[in-house]
Amino acid sequence: MSDLDRATPAHEPASEADLAVVAAQLGREPRGVAAVAWRCPCGKPGVVKTEPRLPNGTPFPTTYYLTCPRAVAGCSALEAGGVMAEMTERLAVDEDLAARYRAAHEAYLADREELGHVDEIDGISAGGMPSRVKCLHVLVGHALAAGPGVNPFGDEALERIGAFWTNPCLPEEA
Repeated sequence: MSDLDRATPAHEPASEADLAVVAAQLGREPRGVAAVAWRCPCGKPGVVKTEPRLPNGTPFPTTYYLTCPRAVAGCSALEAGGVMAEMTERLAVDEDLAARYRAAHEAYLADREELGHVDEIDGISAGGMPSRVKCLHVLVGHALAAGPGVNPFGDEALERIGAFWTNPCLPEEA
């Protein structure tokens, strides 16, 4: 899959219609949505940018929250196949990869800081960054929201999943 195959990041305010789609995707009301960070080519939100502190006051480190059902399923399948352990092992032996993953961590922190500072999660990104791979959903959400070349494991997971967005979204996929 080339970088041109996936839609570009959106980073635009979420409309009421967007929030309704996200609620259907998640099966619950979304919390703390600051923006739609990536849209599927069908126009539906696929990643939302979330405030670092939820409306109830809870610190929330996951700035980029993956909502697209196809992407979520793809990440879940990779995780079930043990990809995260293999990726984490590579961090210990590939200095360039480790440096790029640390840069992704720093980029994630900078993006969240633009939304506001929360002491409780200062320096903590998400997805296991920068020392391990804990959640591919977060890394893929970051890769889609930031664009190609920012999160190496998010980009790699997207390559492994394949172009999930090329088939038209079904109504039940919200």
